[in-house]
Amino acid sequence: MDAVDEKIIAELTRNARITHAELGQRVQLSRNAVRQRVERLERQGHIGGYTLVRPSGTAAADLVRAHVLVYRKDRMRGGDVLAAIRRIPEVVSCDVLSGEFDLLVSLEARSLERVRGIWEHIAQMPGVRDTVTTLALSRVVDRSRS
Repeated sequence: MDAVDEKIIAELTRNARITHAELGQRVQLSRNAVRQRVERLERQGHIGGYTLVRPSGTAAADLVRAHVLVYRKDRMRGGDVLAAIRRIPEVVSCDVLSGEFDLLVSLEARSLERVRGIWEHIAQMPGVRDTVTTLALSRVVDRSRS
């Protein structure tokens, strides 16, 4: 990371919704150069994801929770799959697994249709061999929100 990358991260920390064009003006780069740097920072893990903020009145209980087990074609060269999963806003976590499947993708969506759309998107990604999707019926322990 260089000084420009640090400035980009500082600006995104202040306002994660800033456009690439405005961000470019603030760090004195073109919109395209900023986009390329942001994508590289995402790939390198400096930008780990984006936060979904639910509108007031939307209870967590109203969300559909699902888990997608993903089997990649090549475990060691699956970085493109990980980068694509990071860009899905409903993904709340993605764990690399040992055993039969490679990834456990947990998501929270507003509808079953959206869960289906995300599953289809993941299943069609180059580098994905197979998926298994499960829906969470209820949550009996939740320590993540404390």
